[in-house]
Formats: sequence, structure tokens, C-alpha cells
Amino acid sequence: MNPNREPRFLPLLTALALLSVALPATGQDLSGGTPGEWLSRYTSARTVGMGGSFVATANEPLGMLWNPAGLTRMNQNEVHFETARLFEDTALHGVSFAMPGRSLPSFGVSVVALRSGAFEKTNDLNEIQGEFNESDMAFIFSTSKNVYKRLSLGANVKVIRQAIDEFDATGVGADLGVLFDVTPTFRVGTSLLNVAGPSLTLRDTAESYPMEIRSGLSMQFLDGRGLVSAELDHSEGPGVTLRGGSEYWVHPSMALRAGYDDTSPTGGFSYRVKPDMRFDYGVSSHELGVTHRVGISYRFGGFHARSEANPPAFSPLGAQAVTKFELKAYAKADIDKWTLEIHDKQDQVVRQFSGQGQPPSHVMWDGKGESGLPLPDGLYTYALTVEDAEGAALIAHERIVEITTEGPRGSIPVVVD
Repeated sequence: MNPNREPRFLPLLTALALLSVALPATGQDLSGGTPGEWLSRYTSARTVGMGGSFVATANEPLGMLWNPAGLTRMNQNEVHFETARLFEDTALHGVSFAMPGRSLPSFGVSVVALRSGAFEKTNDLNEIQGEFNESDMAFIFSTSKNVYKRLSLGANVKVIRQAIDEFDATGVGADLGVLFDVTPTFRVGTSLLNVAGPSLTLRDTAESYPMEIRSGLSMQFLDGRGLVSAELDHSEGPGVTLRGGSEYWVHPSMALRAGYDDTSPTGGFSYRVKPDMRFDYGVSSHELGVTHRVGISYRFGGFHARSEANPPAFSPLGAQAVTKFELKAYAKADIDKWTLEIHDKQDQVVRQFSGQGQPPSHVMWDGKGESGLPLPDGLYTYALTVEDAEGAALIAHERIVEITTEGPRGSIPVVVD
């Protein structure tokens, strides 16, 4: 079979994903007491800002909770930590690590935990016998692989532990997920959670987590700076839940989010402390009050594109007449083409370097535009973009280079005798 030829059943998979979004279902409006609800309702600081609508995105370590197939959409190794303070001294924490693969499948592992505050323990006569609390913990191991150019499959194996007072139980379950890129900017996703357990028995009665279907879509716009998503979840007990959200990077270092989670609005933001470290904040409303979530993530290694001007400031009329752009790139598939664009302060392209295959180690720039004429003094931004044979693009972090022909700056002290 030609690997570049898409199988005939890919349109069918897309149709099934969209049909599952529109799947009619009835259920209870309230879900209190549903086994595993704490894990089903888990949201991270980023996803809560998007209303919990993440099944068709899932491009971060904790995204495996929505759709394990999303691991293939990550480009770098990433460590992520989350914490939230809920109601009545209840705390929610999560830590996750994911590593994208090239020839081997992508891999991830997450640990999320919920611990309640203290409750009074009474006997049959309603006499206080002390205190107890409840704790839940999930260990999740995930893997994902691109089956075809635009289709990814993923799976979770999760170990759940629950403890209430002196009783505790452990169960094992599994999730399945699929992602399909209809276009480079439009994606649909579906996941089946709890397809094989877990089932926990604290005393005499076993409680099984109900199977849940999540389906949704996401679309990027403005060259990836914006993202909108919508999702429908169906599970026994809660019935159908509608979620939607948006994300917009107003600046390379700052993103704003707004969403709607079934019955209430949500919001949040992200701030990149530096290119590889990000801080997230999310807020949501609940009938018991407002909840806040914070998270921090760090990316390293993996697949990347990088460009750096050396020196970052140069004078075409001086001793340092050119600057050297050092280029590095490593993609999941063989690199098909590369482009280095230089923009002025109006965000217009003033010079472009490009080529086929792997980018060279460096290119030289003399401060001239595409017309061959010298450009005025000022600050210019630049970034390297590479596209691999599978159509995936990697974009380097935007940096600044300066042209200055004014000569040395500063003041010369004058000493009067």
C-alpha cells in the first residue's frame, strides 16, 4: 500500500466522530455520587479556561485524560504540574510527563489525586467517634501513534485507588482515543473512557466507573494564534454535557481564554516566563463558589525549530556588516522545506530565505530587503519554520535582531582641571 495514500475508511471515521457528537441521549441532570466523577470532571488550569473542551486538541501531557491520541500532537518532552483548592479544604493535584515519538509511539504518564477535608465520624446514636477523610488517586499510562498521515490512535491504562476511612480499594481500567485532521487547521476527536473498568469494592458492593463518550472538534485561525473548540460528553448519570471554549495568544508570551462548561462560564490565561516554561491560571464558577487552578509546565528536547542571530545587533556600514542566523531543526518525519522570514515593525516580510530539505547550519544577512536596498535602522523580528513530509509544521520562537548605522552610543565624560 502506498503510505501517502489515505485509506478509504478515513472519511467514515470522520463521519462517525461527528455523529457521536450529535448522539442523542437522556440522563439525570445531577451526577452526585457517580463512581469516578472526580476523574471524569477533572480539568487543568488551561482546559478549565476553555470550558473543559479539549478532546479534539489534547496536545499537552494532561490531555491524555481527554484523549490519549493527542500525545502525537506534541512536539517536545514536557513536564506539567497542577494544583487547585476546592471546597471544604478539598485539594486536587496533578503531575504529568509526556514524550513524543518518531519511529516509536509517543508515551506519557500522569498522576492525579483528590483529597477531601476532615468529616465527623458518628455511630448509630449520632455520637461523634472522631474524623475521617476520603482520598482518590489515579495512575495513568498512555501511548499514541500516527496510523496514517492525519489519523492518530491512543490508549490509556489507568490504576485507580480509593480510600475512605479504614476502607480502600484498587481497580484497573482503560480508555481509547482517536484524532483526525480534516484539514491542517480543523480537527475532530473522539474518546471512549472506562471501556474496561475500573471496578472498585470498598466493602461488599463493587462500583464500576460508567463508560463515557467524548466527541468534539477544534479549529485554529490567525496562523495558529487562535483556537476555538466544542465538545459533547455523554455518560450514565450526568447524561449529555456541552462544553466550548476559545484561546487567543495576544502576544507570543500571553494567551487569554474564555469558555462555557455546561452551566457556567470559565476563563483563564497563560504566561510564558521564557520560551520553554509556561504558567497557567484558570477560574470557574460553581454553585458552591468560585474555584481557581494554577499550573506550570516545562518543555525540553524533542522536536523543534530554532533560529538565533549572532550578533543580535549589527551595522551594515560598520566593522560588523552582517549577522549570521544559526538554524537548527529536528522533526518527526524528514523535513520537506524550510523558511526563515524577517519582519519589520509593521509585521511585513522584508526578507525571506527558504529551501528544500534540512535547513543549513546558518545563513548570512547584510541588512538588505528583497529589493536589494538597505533597510532602515530599527528592530526586526525573525523566526524559522520547517515543514516535514507528513505536513506538520514546526515554528521557532520569534526573536529580535537590530540594524543600527548610528555608530557607537553613549557619552564621553569631560574632566575640567
